[in-house]
Amino acid sequence: MFSILEIKKNSDGIAFDRSLDIKEKLLARDEDILDVKDVRATGHLSYDDGLYLLQYTLGYTLTLPSSRSMQPVEFHQEELVSEIFVEASDLADKEELVRENLAMVIEDGFIDLEESVIDNILLGIPMQVLSEEEQASAEMPSGNHWSVLTEEQYDALQDEKKKANNPFASLGGLFDDE
Repeated sequence: MFSILEIKKNSDGIAFDRSLDIKEKLLARDEDILDVKDVRATGHLSYDDGLYLLQYTLGYTLTLPSSRSMQPVEFHQEELVSEIFVEASDLADKEELVRENLAMVIEDGFIDLEESVIDNILLGIPMQVLSEEEQASAEMPSGNHWSVLTEEQYDALQDEKKKANNPFASLGGLFDDE
């Protein structure tokens, strides 16, 4: 956590390079996450004209269940994070930034780096998680009387069903000139 008073005192801002142990907090916020490790935030926090600027590089290794097989998949992520904060006392002047979700309000006189890191990890979780083998293979899981289809396969199947259920399908060749 960084105190806003400390940030204001340092005209050059505050540089940081921290390894964070946020596994417990992260797992409490998203039960689909199996593991997180090697969380590191390296960056700079500064104050300028009523705005607190938090910029850092976030690196971490996340383990999630595969979207196909539910097997654990581990992947490393690196991303740049930039966030702007405003004190509640300056809210009247900066209200538009907050309303448009460009800035966040500082609640208790501190900027919490851990909370920012957790939020950004959660925002960075991909919709589809596949192991390297699953990415290389087009084979989808299946079982007795069921199988997983890609969106294209599903659309093709629906088109076939529409053609088969068309009541005029049997009249298809009635007026062909032979």
